[in-house]
Amino acid sequence: MNDLSASGASTAYLAVNNIEVIYDHVILVLKGVSLVVPKGRIVALLGANGAGKSTTLKAISNLLRAERGDVTKGGVEFKGERVDQLTPNELVRRGVVQVMEGRHCFGHLTIEENLLTGAYTRRDGRAEIKRSLEKVYEYFPRLKTRRTSQAGYTSGGEQQMCAIGRALMANPEMILLDEPSMGLAPQIVEEIFEIVRGLNTRENVSFLLAEQNTMVALRHADFGYILENGRVVMEGVAAELAANEDVKEFYLGLSSAGRKSFREVKHYRRRKRWLA
Repeated sequence: MNDLSASGASTAYLAVNNIEVIYDHVILVLKGVSLVVPKGRIVALLGANGAGKSTTLKAISNLLRAERGDVTKGGVEFKGERVDQLTPNELVRRGVVQVMEGRHCFGHLTIEENLLTGAYTRRDGRAEIKRSLEKVYEYFPRLKTRRTSQAGYTSGGEQQMCAIGRALMANPEMILLDEPSMGLAPQIVEEIFEIVRGLNTRENVSFLLAEQNTMVALRHADFGYILENGRVVMEGVAAELAANEDVKEFYLGLSSAGRKSFREVKHYRRRKRWLA
């Protein structure tokens, strides 16, 4: 067992303990998912589309009920306290904020108005909120130049930056980041992940990020979990997962013998070697 998972019980900022999620009282989506995010770390939640990544994040942030989903077994702890029965805004006040898949900016509001909506739970006064806004602009200088533009008329990359910046306005200790690379050019993806790493190292914000882009996620994360069909099928230090032949072959279409054909990757998927 690696150092991160071995020390999970004592170092976990966030602990997801054997949760099961059911939609509409009949559809079992998550099947005993457990994971740990230590303080000050970036943990990647990896897997193909439909593996259960977004559902896991929504189970943590208590957003499932809006989609007729329920956590029927297990629980979620943040800083040693059960939080799975809190309302989403109560969880935000505790320091956990989710950035939803697809960016979800308010298109009719300006970039700055969008950012300020992220501070709605704060009670520390306008001066502190203004200071936080300037910090967001330091991390995302492009947003400062577009601060008066309607968010709906900005680029996908700028909207993703706005969504992350809005989360930062809540002064979070942990951000749940869902598919930050979706629909973005590779250069913008790298820029966003570099900012995530900067927020982690300079502001000590912990991240749990769900991502289909395995290569870029493992390059920036400390640790990773791989989900398949609602179960964790592999976990490990990010660098070790990136070097793992099964991960490279299945998720990247690569092996030590070179690139695999689509037909061979499908055959590999049926064999499920890591579940054997």
